[in-house]
Amino acid sequence: MGKVGFIGLGLMGKPMSKNLLKAGFAVTVYSRTRQKIEDMSSIGAKLSSSPKEAAMEAEVVVLMVPDSRDVEEVVLGKNGVIEGIKPGSIVIDMGTISPQVEVRMAEELKKRNVDYLDAPVTGGDVGAAKATLTIMVGGRQDVYEKCLPIFKAMGTNIFHMGPTGSGQKTKIVNQIIVSLNLLATAEGLMFAKSAGLDPGKVIEAISDGAAASYQLTNFGPKMLKHDFEPGFKIAHLQKDLRIALTLADTVKLPMLGTSMVNQLLHTLNQSGNGDKGTPMIVHALEKLAGFEINEKTKVS
Repeated sequence: MGKVGFIGLGLMGKPMSKNLLKAGFAVTVYSRTRQKIEDMSSIGAKLSSSPKEAAMEAEVVVLMVPDSRDVEEVVLGKNGVIEGIKPGSIVIDMGTISPQVEVRMAEELKKRNVDYLDAPVTGGDVGAAKATLTIMVGGRQDVYEKCLPIFKAMGTNIFHMGPTGSGQKTKIVNQIIVSLNLLATAEGLMFAKSAGLDPGKVIEAISDGAAASYQLTNFGPKMLKHDFEPGFKIAHLQKDLRIALTLADTVKLPMLGTSMVNQLLHTLNQSGNGDKGTPMIVHALEKLAGFEINEKTKVS
């Protein structure tokens, strides 16, 4: 399993592919943006001109592209993976997309004697760079075990969750909880500011108690500084929540908090901030409250 094709070199994909190179895999990379792959050759990656070409010599093809349409295009489209991949190979989708699409991809590739795993990740760009991602895998157990060396080169917490689609369903649970913690952090800190407290001291005081969360500890300080550089983009989290709400609707499950966060992210996305980091959710609350968290001034 030494030859890997890696498709998608964004905030997460590029450091993940670099970690595969560091682990000794022969990696062929592809990105729609040529500029993103040019520096990869200097560290040992082979460059390709299409998903088809990236798949031709690969024993495993890893996908790290944003959404369901991208996966369908990259796998099944013209010059797609399906046109180049050899029977007996494996495709691993590590982005976050619809579980139903994953099942469809698995069925299509099975016709070519190609196995498929859905293996979305969490841990952000920092986890991708440090190879400490959590990876949630759906698909056959034996295929999962074959791919463990690849997963271990990119992550430290790796779980087989069940049949195809189970990895994506687990990731959606993660995104629901993350998004509500994100809103709770922003709303709590806005309250602290309006109550005359020092929000920075509030974070310090409550970070080891019952209110502790990754969002509070890591993104609370970013909210206070208005540091909205993306570790994970607003547009991508909103896409994940749309998947969650669609799945919930099929089983008639009410999702009150998730719906609220989705609407707040939608307002930011529509105002041209989709490429900003998720801590910018605090700005949606600032607009509603009429003041900024880092200074008691009116927001235009």
